[in-house]
Amino acid sequence: MKLFFLIAAVIFAADRLTKMLVLDLMTQGQSIAVIPGVFHITYILNKGMAFGLMPGGLLLFVIVTFAAIGLIVYQVVHIRSRSVLMYSSLGLVLGGALGNLVDRIRIGCVIDFLDFRIWPVFNLADSSITIGACILALRIITSKHRER
Repeated sequence: MKLFFLIAAVIFAADRLTKMLVLDLMTQGQSIAVIPGVFHITYILNKGMAFGLMPGGLLLFVIVTFAAIGLIVYQVVHIRSRSVLMYSSLGLVLGGALGNLVDRIRIGCVIDFLDFRIWPVFNLADSSITIGACILALRIITSKHRER
């Protein structure tokens, strides 16, 4: 369980740090080419959920995030498995969810800045949530497959 909290804390801290650097060093809409045409740091404010979908749903996003956090913590407290993979994936999702939740509560939107030009701009919290959810899904699928 310590691993779960450690991963969540590291992800949350890294997300907050990178977003604060973007806020301090860039202006909204500014884009810095790291690898021109491939990867840029582009500061945008996302008022929607993933990919800017459903702009203006702030209250809904906050409620859903609190519910997801509660479910994750409940799972960790009541988890039967001692799987490092399970704790790690849930820690990634929790850390990312908390990072974006702080943005939504503090400024009413999420700070995004990772821009690969072929995908909507996102942040470390988004990446963490996606990676954690994918690991969790694979873990569930493979455990179901092993049971058969």
